[in-house]
Amino acid sequence: MNKIRKGDQVVVITGKDTGKRGTVLRMIPDQDRLLVEGINRVKKHTKPNPMKGLTGGIIEKEMSIHVSNIAIFNPVTSKADRVGFKTLEDSRKVRVFRSNGEVVDA
Repeated sequence: MNKIRKGDQVVVITGKDTGKRGTVLRMIPDQDRLLVEGINRVKKHTKPNPMKGLTGGIIEKEMSIHVSNIAIFNPVTSKADRVGFKTLEDSRKVRVFRSNGEVVDA
């Protein structure tokens, strides 16, 4: 069970985008990397490809960021937080915030 999942609000804790918030769009599990909306944007120079209908130019896109460089966002404290796991009475395993023990998954 991953500590950070697709759709989570995360905060960048190191790197050029430190302090920015975004939503996890995609996970790359074999490399421990995430694609986060609006984070780690780069300019990519593309050639035109008439066969695919692509126009050339400079596009801006998000690149992946390593999972160790982000932390999950806690809306109660409005800060970055760590995640732990807890088993409920009905034997479900849920993620909880370490700072206040609130359940991440509703």
